[in-house]
Formats: sequence, structure tokens, C-alpha cells
Amino acid sequence: MGPGSAGPEPNQPRTGPRPDGAPGTGGQVQPQTQDETVVVGNGNNRMRETAARTQNWWQEKLHRLSLHSRVTLLAAVAVGLAVAFVSLAAYLTVRQQMYQNLDDSLVTRARAAAASQVITDPAVIAQTPPDALGLSDTRIGLLFENGQALGVSPAYLPPMGQDELNIAKTQSDNPSVRTAGAPNGTPYRVVAVKADIPHSNVKAALVVAQSLQPIDQTLHNLGIVLWAFGLLGVIGAALAGNAIAQSGLRPLARLTGAAEHIARTEQLNPIPVTGSDEISRLAVAFNAMLAALARSQDRQRRLVGDAGHELRTPLTSIRTNLDLLAQADKRGGLKPEDRQQLLDDVRAQMDELTALIGDLTELARDTPQVRNAELIELSNVVEDAVIKVRRRAPGLEWDVKINPFPVWGDERLLGRAVTNLLDNAAKYSVPDDAATARGEGEPVGRVTVRLLDGVLTVTDTGPGISEADLPHVFERFYRSSEARSRPGSGLGLAIVKHAAEQHGGMIYARNVPGGGAQFTLWLPHAATQTR
Repeated sequence: MGPGSAGPEPNQPRTGPRPDGAPGTGGQVQPQTQDETVVVGNGNNRMRETAARTQNWWQEKLHRLSLHSRVTLLAAVAVGLAVAFVSLAAYLTVRQQMYQNLDDSLVTRARAAAASQVITDPAVIAQTPPDALGLSDTRIGLLFENGQALGVSPAYLPPMGQDELNIAKTQSDNPSVRTAGAPNGTPYRVVAVKADIPHSNVKAALVVAQSLQPIDQTLHNLGIVLWAFGLLGVIGAALAGNAIAQSGLRPLARLTGAAEHIARTEQLNPIPVTGSDEISRLAVAFNAMLAALARSQDRQRRLVGDAGHELRTPLTSIRTNLDLLAQADKRGGLKPEDRQQLLDDVRAQMDELTALIGDLTELARDTPQVRNAELIELSNVVEDAVIKVRRRAPGLEWDVKINPFPVWGDERLLGRAVTNLLDNAAKYSVPDDAATARGEGEPVGRVTVRLLDGVLTVTDTGPGISEADLPHVFERFYRSSEARSRPGSGLGLAIVKHAAEQHGGMIYARNVPGGGAQFTLWLPHAATQTR
């Protein structure tokens, strides 16, 4: 038997089947009835529900804690668990080793005493107290096979039970080892070995018992020391976790304060960044987001300001024409031809206003990339735009040569960009004196369109672009001095640039030898684009 095992005392009934058939330790377990199974199942369900509620409660409590508190608690719990496991392992190891050493010592001493056949002599053991043998902490006794115990006195008899009686009856070479309590409540480690009675055939066992109070006191002191050091370790871990949390979360606190300041003042100033850890990387990403937001905000401000300025002109013209019409009606009205001219002017201003609002809506989206891109054939987009613009400019000669080229993109946006390029070329290819410069059936200008390997070039025969205006032709609402006499809002080429950038392409302008401007739009092939 191992340490800590205890056998029954003499004359005590062994655990076994009871007369009524109820199961005992040594009896057979009766099968459960259906009702008992249901009760057990309901109990398991209740236990699971209780565990789930407890887990939810802990999660709710943890979610309410700050990150600083979570780091501190995590450090304390981690160190506490480590200390607990180490302390438990140390305590159990020491306890097992001390019990094992005691058992080995008792078995060796008991076998030596039994082999000498001195202490096993009933006359000697009845008159020799353990003190005389130098065994003041030990009790010695003989247990015969009939259950009779013999010692110097009943007060000095060791605890005896069924295990010791079995050794006396069977004379087994394997000793019995167990823990038992004395009548005074003191625990003893009891060892029984077979004993030969001199000059007698009576079977007996020599029983030796040693008090466990010294070992228990040592283990008690060890437990107190482990608890004390464990508690100090947990407290130290909590303090260290608190210091680490304060030091590690200080940059995050600064970042939070800066974000709150930006939200409160709407000033998109970058946050100072120091170091290269994860918090610093977060600050760098936050600054990049602020820069992008500032650029978008600046574009929106410029767009709103320019839009207000450009909308004021057609609205003022429409209002002036309507006021003239109202005043003329009070004075008797205008001539039919003057009235018609005034209405045509109002309609032209309304068309210009409608086109301007459409262009503003397109540019106000300010999306970083094309959404819901699809595979389209750019040659079809260019061909449709040429047909549409040719109807609006019948006096021009169109030289068109296009080859198939697939791209991923937004067909509507690309169609508008190509149409704007062709409209711009058609507008400047028609001279101001077109009615007098053109003979019967002669074109007043020519527009050349080429689409080769994803490069769309549109060339007109107009006056070209001055060197001062060339860097600004794609800016929103920019109009050169020569263009102010022609219709338009200055947004057409800006939409072309916007569409090219959204599709991963580019657009640039130049003057061609012999007069005229050439616009080149490049878009990547569908095979090289990412969807």
C-alpha cells in the first residue's frame, strides 16, 4: 500500500455487499432506473447552464475593464498560475519523498528487528519499552494470527488493523505499509512484517509505527513558505504588469489624445512619431490617413469654391434674361424674333448649367479606384463616342483608326472621358470664322483619332495650347483666355484625368507641329490589371 492509505481497524466490518442488496464498496453496482437517468441528465444540463452563465459573467466583467487593467490582471494571473503549479509540484514531490524515505527506513528497521528474533520474543517485547532501544518516536508490537496483540503496554501498542492481521496469517514477504491514527489522534505510519516467534510455531507479525507529526509539521511549514512566496510573486507580477502597462500604453494614450483633439478641433495636423514599435507604426498609419483626409478635404473645398464661382455665371445670365423678358412683357412685349433669341439664350444657359452640374457630380465622387469593374472593349467605347460627337460636329472631317484593346474598368466613366476628349478636339477644330472660311461641302477642320495598343491619341487642327496654359489644362475649372469665348465649364479635361487615374492610366497633352493640340490617353491591358 502507498502513502496515505489506511486499512480498517480490528473487529470492524469490511465494506461489502449489504444484506439488503444495496451496493457497497465491494458490492456490485445496481443499474440505474430510467428516472434516475433523467435526473442525472437534467443535473448535467443545469451544470452546463451554470458554467455558461459564469463564463458570460466573466467575459462581461473583462470587457468593462480598461486595457491597462487587463494587462495588469493578465500578468498577475499568469504568474499566479505558474507559481501555483510550481508550488504544488514542489510540495507533492517533497511530501512523496519524505514518505518514501520514512517507509524505507521503517521497513528496513522492522525486518532487521524481526530477523534478530530478540524483539519478537514475547517475554522480551513485553518488558522492553521502545525508549530502551533508542526508538522514542516509535511504537512496537506483535500481532498474532488469532488477533491478539502484545506489547510493553496498551499505551505503547501501534495501530493495528486488517492489513497487519493478513501479514500475521499469510506470513507474506511483502510488508504492509499504511497510515493510521492512534487513539490520541496522532497519525502514524504503520509497517508490518512477518515475525518468527522463538521456540514456537505460532504465526505473528511485527508491527512498527512511527509518528507523522514531524513530517506533517515540516510539510506545514513548507506550505506556509510556498504560499508566502507565491503571494509575493503575484503581488510583484501585478506591480510589474502595472508598470509595463503604463509604459507600453503611454504612446497609445498620446495617440488617443491626439485623435480626440483632432475630432474636437477638426485640425488635421500630423502626430509626432518616435520609435519603431507597433504603436509607432499605428501613428504613422494614422498620419497617412490624416494626410489623405486633408487632401480630400482640400479638394472638396476647392471644388465647392470653384463650383460656386462657375454656377454664378449661368444663373446670373438666366436671371438677367428672365428679368428682361418680364420687363418687356410689361411694356407690351418683344418682337417675335427678339423673344425667340432671348429664349434660345436661356435654353443654352440651361444646357450649360445641366452639363456643369453633371460634371460636378462626377468629380465630387472622388473615389480612389473604380468599383464594380468589368471587362470591356475599349475600341467599342471609342467608336460609340466618335459616332456621338460626329453628330454634334457635322462640319468636321474625322480620321479614325482603332484596334481592339480589352481593359478592366467602368464603361460609363471611360465613355464620358473619351467623349470629353473628342468634344474638346471638335470645339477647337472649328475656327471662329468657319462660316466664311469654308467653301461649299468643304470641312472646316479635322480630328484624328487613333487607338493602338491601349494608347488613345486625339489630335485637332485648332490653334494649339499656349506654353503657359499647357501645365494647367487638366485642372478643374481652368480655362485659358482664348477658351473663355467658347462654351464650356473647364471640367471636361479634369474628368478625363480623373477617369485615367481611377483606371491606373495617365493622360498628357502637347502641341503638334503645324498647329493643333494632341491629347494622349494610356490605359493598362486587362491582363495586367488587378480586379
